[in-house]
Amino acid sequence: MTPEDRVRFVVKWIKNYCDSLDKSTVTLVVGVSGGIDSAIASTLSAKTGLKTIAVSMPIKQNQDQHDLSLRHLKWLENNFDNIETKIISLDDIFGAFHNAMKEFDSELAFANSRSRLRMVTLYQIAQSSQGLVVGTGNKVEDFGIGFFTKYGDGGVDIAPIADCTKTEVWEMGNSLSIIEDIINAKPTDGLWNDNRNDEEQIGLTYKQIEEAMNDNSSKYYTEYLKIRKKNLHKMKPIPVCKFRES
Repeated sequence: MTPEDRVRFVVKWIKNYCDSLDKSTVTLVVGVSGGIDSAIASTLSAKTGLKTIAVSMPIKQNQDQHDLSLRHLKWLENNFDNIETKIISLDDIFGAFHNAMKEFDSELAFANSRSRLRMVTLYQIAQSSQGLVVGTGNKVEDFGIGFFTKYGDGGVDIAPIADCTKTEVWEMGNSLSIIEDIINAKPTDGLWNDNRNDEEQIGLTYKQIEEAMNDNSSKYYTEYLKIRKKNLHKMKPIPVCKFRES
């Protein structure tokens, strides 16, 4: 499938899903980080013609990342009439949360809390406007290694690019004429003060992970399985204590 065919397929899928809902109108709500995944998800949402709200939610954000998110919001405004953009700083809210939770200090937990605060923000907007929260995760992250925050960026209503590899996302970026600096930026989740990128956290590149997902003889396969096993709890349904077999 060409990148152009993939774009058309996803846009049609989003529209069909929204048409199937028992709602007179549907608004699509997407968080924009300055990264390629959210740039693609927000652009595909806008291409449906449905009202789309794209939201930048900085939390002590690296300035370069924040600048890219602002540039993408402006790009959306310039290219689509159905776009509404919002910039909502969560610095103060996160600061208050951080102070209240000092007793439970954990760098990783606080990083994930940033993602969960953004999820809460997107759902506040969505539920006030007949909206659906649009996921921005790709196949490698969502179903390969579980590289997302449980009940954070993993908390969404629809996942339009979750069957696309990172390579396919980059290809769609070129096809959609996404800002080149966003396409070329090192992928990052934007959750850390030291600006570490995704591949530094994971220990493998996206291309190496994709190779391992497609070929169990890959030299990266063992490391891929190790990462995947650690995060399987995110990708599986939560355990339920059942009194009888259904």
